[in-house]
Amino acid sequence: MILIVDSGSTKCDWIAVDNDGNQLLEKIRTKGLNPAILSEKKLRKTIKKSKVLKANREKVTNVYFYGAGCGTENPRLTLKIVLQQFFINANIEVNEDTMAAVYATINTPNEAAVVCILGTGSNCSYYNGEKLEQRVTSLGYILMDDASGNYYGKQLIRDYYFNLMPEDIKIAFAGKYNLEADFIKYNIYKQAYPNAYLANFAEFMILNKDSKYIIEMIKEGIRLFAKNMILQFKEEIQTVPVHFAGSIAFFCQDEIKEVAQELGFKTGNFERRPIEGLVNFHTHKLN
Repeated sequence: MILIVDSGSTKCDWIAVDNDGNQLLEKIRTKGLNPAILSEKKLRKTIKKSKVLKANREKVTNVYFYGAGCGTENPRLTLKIVLQQFFINANIEVNEDTMAAVYATINTPNEAAVVCILGTGSNCSYYNGEKLEQRVTSLGYILMDDASGNYYGKQLIRDYYFNLMPEDIKIAFAGKYNLEADFIKYNIYKQAYPNAYLANFAEFMILNKDSKYIIEMIKEGIRLFAKNMILQFKEEIQTVPVHFAGSIAFFCQDEIKEVAQELGFKTGNFERRPIEGLVNFHTHKLN
């Protein structure tokens, strides 16, 4: 049994296939396994909560894991150890989530492209057809992650508290969420997954895209992301497309295309969930 795994900070999808690429189990979903945010103990506890994974742990021969927070060595190694201890008969590969986005969005195996992730977090890399290149080291959701779910969640909360929202949006926002200051601070500073908590608010933004205020917020975040991340590859974007993966990117395609036209780069494919592309990639690799 081979497990192909795509993990963001919010959720983690697991698909089990055999050596011929046939799916063996229904898709398994756990909470996100971001080793840059979660302790080793928390990672282990999250995996053990899945009854299906526990029941099949000894049958697994290979795990191909792609996840947020796996772009630097120490977190990646921590997660690999946790997975190896759980799947005792398996070979474990842990890769950053950008590689999942690459395999899910490129049209051919050797296509060069700039590939972006806009989900709970955000990232951007250049894939030359063989290797991945990043020019900015991610410092996580507090300092970076422009145009991500947690970025927009933070912007919405700030605008609400700074009285910068239009009145109708403010009323609707307050009607949908618990915006008590103590409740917000408790979830951000004392609970696990603060980035995922903030990203939950981004749903409101997607559901209210008929508002000029919301549209401008979306585009401002994308401009910031493009200037800080995509334009790191000024030469490359003259000749290659810019692909996008993640829910924020998928639901904000129109705004991304507008900003792309403003800043002079060409958008390519948009993929909401990279897991399907990963299965296709590894299925062909097995055969």
